[in-house]
Amino acid sequence: MDTAKDTIIFLGTGGARFTVAKQLLATGGVWMNLAGEQILMDPGPGSLVYAIKLGCDPTKLSAIILSHKHLDHSVDINVMIEAMTEGGWKKRGNVYAPADAFENGAVILPYLQGCPEKVELLEEGKRYAVGDVKFSTPVKHIHQVETYGFVFKTPKHKFSWITDTKIFDSLASHYHADLVIINVLCLEHRVPVDHLSLTDAVKLIKEIKPRTAILTHFGITMWKTKPWEMEKEVSDDTGVRVIAARDGMVLDLDTVY
Repeated sequence: MDTAKDTIIFLGTGGARFTVAKQLLATGGVWMNLAGEQILMDPGPGSLVYAIKLGCDPTKLSAIILSHKHLDHSVDINVMIEAMTEGGWKKRGNVYAPADAFENGAVILPYLQGCPEKVELLEEGKRYAVGDVKFSTPVKHIHQVETYGFVFKTPKHKFSWITDTKIFDSLASHYHADLVIINVLCLEHRVPVDHLSLTDAVKLIKEIKPRTAILTHFGITMWKTKPWEMEKEVSDDTGVRVIAARDGMVLDLDTVY
């Protein structure tokens, strides 16, 4: 892995229970190499296996970030904490997660909570740092559990990530950046599912006006539509370069804009 570049590796582009159960798409989250720091976000089912297959070394992780505790985002977080800390023998790395990831119904096992060097709770409007990588959680999302999206800043780049949420009026205003990544679960909005549809994503892209937008975290209706075949249509509609992420895709932030 070239640690001199800022890259995002998609360990999976699938989301929600049916895509997870059938593994129609991989569901391992994303591995980010930013400013020399290796950061894992939302390690869902298969994260450890996909990371190693793609040449990522979990013992080199600087941090693990959890947007929320649903299983398609969190089920491999314990094995990744063990890997980051080499079985708990080395107290190293940071873990960032909402408070309910540690409470009743916790997804981070109690015996592992003391293994990282630092554990921080994600809260609305707070800022965090991993070395030279800064990130913030600008607004609490509308979802079934406590959930946050992120705005990341490195010495060279800024990008935002809109994770799982129901769309709401001020959502776009919190995520302005030249690159925005959006979790798009559904082709069309379905009540009472608190997730973004493709129509929602188009609206957000038009409001944010990034130079590039990446779509990921596809549920079964998006998978059946083959979003990678819809890139040009969505790009033409929004006037923005739109890319549907693929499993294993490596995004070089120096060339993506």
